[in-house]
Parts: sequence; structure tokens; C-alpha cells
Amino acid sequence: MPPTNLLAGKTAIITGGTTGIGRAIALEYLRQGCNVVVNHLDLPRDSTHLDSLLSEAASLKAAATIAPGGATIGELDHLPGDVTDPETGRQLVAHAVSKFGGRLDICVSNAGICTFAEFLDLTPDLFTRTVRTNLDGAFYVVQAAARQMAAQHDQDPASRGSIIGVSSISALVGGGQQTHYTPTKAGVLSLMQSCAVALGKHGIRCNALLPGTIRTQLNDADLADDAKRKYMEGRIPLGRTGAPADMAGPSVFLACEEMSGYVTGSQLLVDGGLFVNLQ
Repeated sequence: MPPTNLLAGKTAIITGGTTGIGRAIALEYLRQGCNVVVNHLDLPRDSTHLDSLLSEAASLKAAATIAPGGATIGELDHLPGDVTDPETGRQLVAHAVSKFGGRLDICVSNAGICTFAEFLDLTPDLFTRTVRTNLDGAFYVVQAAARQMAAQHDQDPASRGSIIGVSSISALVGGGQQTHYTPTKAGVLSLMQSCAVALGKHGIRCNALLPGTIRTQLNDADLADDAKRKYMEGRIPLGRTGAPADMAGPSVFLACEEMSGYVTGSQLLVDGGLFVNLQ
């Protein structure tokens, strides 16, 4: 069994937290004793995903109460909002601070979109929406979280914060149908590097998490092509595409001061070895 309570008593915000990677991180943070507020768009499909997440979180709590010496399970809350609006980040931070003990310890900027498109046919609307969501949204949420964490550090120099930007292996390689997407993920990586420099004096660590090919709602249709999926799996040394849960442990590592307290400005590639096997 993996260790538990590594994030006990902490408070985290996670954007795009009801599906895919964000959902997996949220559930693992709860298992580790962290209180979590997830952000999501206020759409019918998101309500369905949210209901499922809330149900699973309740199941975690119920199981912990009957287990011998059961671990502390964190509390889950949510707040709808579009990350492209700067106010969403401010509201998300304020809600988490108000709900859970007056402080914010962890920010996971995960919300993102990826629609495959040929470069020559790429519309200005798709390009703008991708940049606004993936890069602008990350900037606004990270800035709001950093302001709160810096204020906490000013009041208590022992206070520490962790910001995790979910980038992608696409920040490091090209993609013929991702010419609008890969620059945003490179931007998230660069944002974390620059924030590490800017925010270290405030006790805030900033790191990028770079997933490889992880099966989520963003690429399900693409990987439904058996030939393409087998080709991808053949390039991955571990022999399989990733699952959202594969991102949870690395996210705990980057959030946990005791485990990664001297890690900042880094990029953690979680790809089954794909990058080192690209030819």
C-alpha cells in the first residue's frame, strides 16, 4: 500500500478537476488527507462528471471510517468558472481559503483543451480558444494562487506553497496536428520556470508536470484507432499508454514539502519512457 496522509491538513485547488488527470490528482490528494476545491465549467456534461467525483469522494470517506486505523480523508468542494476569466482564479482561491482554514498550500493548474487540426486549416477561433484556455488560464490561476501564498509567507516565513503546472510531453516535441497546442504547453513549462525564479523568495515552489500519452477524454477518439494506439504503444518502453492515475503519485510528490522541498523550476516527465525512445 502507498503511504498515506502525506498532505494531511493541506488545502489545494485544482483546475479542470472533474475529469481525466485533474480528477485522478484530486482523488489522490483526498486520500492523502488534503482538502481540495476543484474548478470546472458550469455545463451539463461537467455536472455529470462532478456528481461522479463527489460520489467517489464520499466512498473514500466511508471506507476510511470503517478501516482499522483508517487514514484521514480530505474534504472535497467545487466551484464552477471559466479559467480564461481572471476573476475565476481569484474566486477559486478565495473560496478555498474561506472553506478550509484560511490558507492555500497547493495549486494544480490543469485545465486545458486539445483539438487536433491540420495547420493549414486551423481557424483563428480554435487557436485563440486553445491559447486562452491552456496558457492564459494557467497564468491567471497561478497568479491568484501565488498572491495568496506570498501573503501567507509574509505573515509566517515558515509557510510554504507548491504550484504545479500541468504541461505535456508536447512542450518538448512537435506535433503536426498540434501546432496550436504545443506552444501553449511549452508556455506552461516556461511559466513554471519563471515563476520558480520569481516566487522562491516567497517560499513558493513551482514545477511542471509533463504527461506523455495519457488516455483521457481529450484523446479517446484519437486512440480509438487500433492501428494508431498499437503504434503508440510500440514506441513506449513500458509498453502501454498511461492512465490518469499514473499522474497522481508524481503530483503528490511535487506537492509534498517533505518529499520535494528542494525541487523547484523542474520538469517531471511522466511518459513511460516515450521521450527517450522517440526517433
